[in-house]
Amino acid sequence: MDLFKRKITVIFQYKKINYVLNKYFRTIESIPGPKSLPAIGTLYQYFPLIGNYRFDQLHHNGHKKFKSFGPLVREEIMPGVNILWLFDPQDIEAMFRHEGKFPQRRSHLALEKYRLDRPNVYNSGGLLPTNGPEWFRMRSVFQRGLSSPQAVRRFIQGTNDIVQEWLVMLNDIRNTPNIDYLPELSRLFLELTGQNTLNVRFNGFSKDERRKYSRSSRLIESALVTNSCILKTDNGPQLWRKFDTPLYKKLKKAQEHMERVAIDLISLKMSLFAEKDGDRPSLLDFYQASPEIDFKDIIGIVCDFLLAGIDTSTYTTSFLLYHVANHPEVQEKIHQEAQKLLPSSDTEVSESLLREATYARAVLKESLRLRPISVGVGRILQNDVEFSGYTIPAGTTVVSQNQIACRLEKYFPRPDEFVPERWLRGHVFHKQPHPFLLLPFGHGPRSCIARRLAEQNMIILLLKLIRNYRIKWNGGKLDSRSLLINRPDGPILLEFMKRDS
Repeated sequence: MDLFKRKITVIFQYKKINYVLNKYFRTIESIPGPKSLPAIGTLYQYFPLIGNYRFDQLHHNGHKKFKSFGPLVREEIMPGVNILWLFDPQDIEAMFRHEGKFPQRRSHLALEKYRLDRPNVYNSGGLLPTNGPEWFRMRSVFQRGLSSPQAVRRFIQGTNDIVQEWLVMLNDIRNTPNIDYLPELSRLFLELTGQNTLNVRFNGFSKDERRKYSRSSRLIESALVTNSCILKTDNGPQLWRKFDTPLYKKLKKAQEHMERVAIDLISLKMSLFAEKDGDRPSLLDFYQASPEIDFKDIIGIVCDFLLAGIDTSTYTTSFLLYHVANHPEVQEKIHQEAQKLLPSSDTEVSESLLREATYARAVLKESLRLRPISVGVGRILQNDVEFSGYTIPAGTTVVSQNQIACRLEKYFPRPDEFVPERWLRGHVFHKQPHPFLLLPFGHGPRSCIARRLAEQNMIILLLKLIRNYRIKWNGGKLDSRSLLINRPDGPILLEFMKRDS
């Protein structure tokens, strides 16, 4: 009997020691990932011709890493600086559950430096790069006019007017051969951003503003240049902190133009604060009345809206129209819904009609699953967190890989197909996915501040556009390029055919 007890004791002690050893060795260093070399980390993997990855193809990089190393991948792009890539929705959920009151991220670092070097113009680096209590102070004020469905409904009328004007312009140019509609969409969303933020029009559809060096053309270019520089300056050796590198000079020049326009427009609107432009609201009206922020805070947020509002909506809508044009059966269902909701071709979209546009909303959601705004969301851990059984220390940068996870068969049947019905409750194809898989606008307190407004604008455009036109895709297969956000890798070659009714 004593011998039996001793054997049982030894077995339990062995299991306990084995458990402790397994837990000890399941640390961040034991997570699989690309081989890091002294001095250069995994940067060699991104070199043209010899590397497996490319900085402008993050979604393809992520797919390769997932296939090679599994659902949790560690990488040292710079030696000694760990980045974890999360593909499992449970790990992604754990990241957000532990982000705390002040979610931190490592992004837009060069933009932050530019603004902090100009304390006479800005109070901070702005909402995009700032972390901690200062971010929370700004976010608490700036989100009030955008955080609820009720808050964004007051912009419906302005969006109707601008979309209708854009459709008139579209009818004038639609027979132009080989036209790339991406710049035309950029002009649309510049107008919507100006209207919603400042209650100003840039007149970007006019002949004069179509010139290369016009105000609207330069604003669109400034947003593109800045977004193109962010990812490259965030990764790799940050020599721009020591001196103005060519890339940092490009970012500065783009931001200087955006800043000048923002200051001029804000100053003009604030001087006319007592003279309201009718009853049409703008975010600036709300911000001016807030005692928690000042003129320099407003400059930063207006620049952020111009930077984020143009390209994110333009690229998302480009992919949306690409999918719709390539699926005539989907397009017909949108038209049937639009025809039901909008009796005539120039009927305005109202608040009540938006609530009934269930199929159009499913189409947008499916497009965002296949071609989201970005590959995922990054956070800097503020506490130790466990991912897939590994204990990851505070201070580690982790990045969710939602775009790759949303293309996996285990989560979505027929994952590479465009099937809006998967989002319609009661449909035979509907299956509720994990809530942390599809997060095109992020999640939690640091999610996209203008998410509801952006979705509202795109649904209004989709309904009115398909109500009036049948669209056809005339290009090849469209992929995305990673410029921090996902940009189409080719021109938007659409054909618009006027509907009879």
